[in-house]
Amino acid sequence: MSGIPLPPITYIDIQPALNTLAETLMQESLIAIDTESNSLHAYRERVCLIQLSTRTTDYIIDPLVIDDLSPLQPLMASETIEKVFHAAEYDITCMKRDFEFTFNNLFDTMMAARICGIKMIGLGNMLETYAGVKMDKSHQRDDWGQRPLPEESLRYAQMDTHFLPYLRDELYKALDEGDYLHEAQEAFYDVCQTPAAEQRSFDPDGFWKLGRPKRLRRREMMILREVYAAREHLAQELNEPPFKIISNNGLVAIARSRPNNLRELGEVKGIFKTQVRLFGDDILDAVERGKQAKTLPKPPKHKMPAPDVQERYKALRTWRKHRAVRRGVESDVIVSKQTLWDLAYKAPATLADLQEINGLGPWRLQTYAHEILNVLGVEGD
Repeated sequence: MSGIPLPPITYIDIQPALNTLAETLMQESLIAIDTESNSLHAYRERVCLIQLSTRTTDYIIDPLVIDDLSPLQPLMASETIEKVFHAAEYDITCMKRDFEFTFNNLFDTMMAARICGIKMIGLGNMLETYAGVKMDKSHQRDDWGQRPLPEESLRYAQMDTHFLPYLRDELYKALDEGDYLHEAQEAFYDVCQTPAAEQRSFDPDGFWKLGRPKRLRRREMMILREVYAAREHLAQELNEPPFKIISNNGLVAIARSRPNNLRELGEVKGIFKTQVRLFGDDILDAVERGKQAKTLPKPPKHKMPAPDVQERYKALRTWRKHRAVRRGVESDVIVSKQTLWDLAYKAPATLADLQEINGLGPWRLQTYAHEILNVLGVEGD
């Protein structure tokens, strides 16, 4: 990546500069966008960088030092300025959470590639295929919340949007040639409706998901419950993701081993000396609480769909798979899994009923409505 000629980055880290940039970008017809968040390095993630590229200029906005990002809202909501993302859903859900943006007029290069039946859809693969550009992936796990950011990290962030306008043009041609434009536009619209991400919250019953598949005994589950809660407390206190305190497998191994002291804790598979030094006393206290616990809360009930719902879902999934094979695309390009469940639960009987199903816009209705009704046993009886 270091040998690729790129224009200088315009780094925006003061409010007046952002206000001016927002006004300038409203004159553009197309803006490429990406974000970098710190989910790998903080208990509660937040957007740490916003990268924007026109066809000639690259910008990086620092939302950690700019208090008010609202000047960008008209740009994101504009129906005349096209916003180009690669794999937009995550970026959009995070920006909705952190900045309350709304989005219109989207072009998602990854989604466009999937609709065209392209298999290698990672940004690095696509840039290498279409632009002859090889990206350095070593910065994918950078801590984007640190300041100042190294020059190489900023250059990596710049790469994520610099070539997107060109990639968009190539994929637009592929969509047009394959007669997929209407399908793509509907899919892009659906992504714009992605809800805001929820902030991390603690699920006190989450330990069941760790222990049940490992067939832990009752006392082991009691210990697991305590060390699981202790890990969460440490993660919040240190502003670290829970997995950076101790992995899920590490928690299960501790519950099974029931260590009595720091030496035994250090011998547990998957537990490192640094973890023993930093968190050992807290973990041993939690293990002891689990050993002394008198009761174990009942596991949360998982409500199974009714048999007729399951049958409809299975039939719809089979139809979707066959449709996808005929198209040469992944199954969820046809319709999403959530849409299949919506269909299975609501069992629409008419075209009007289908129009109430999320994920079935005008193009999908025109293309698949009669097939779906047939699968549901409404037509062709």
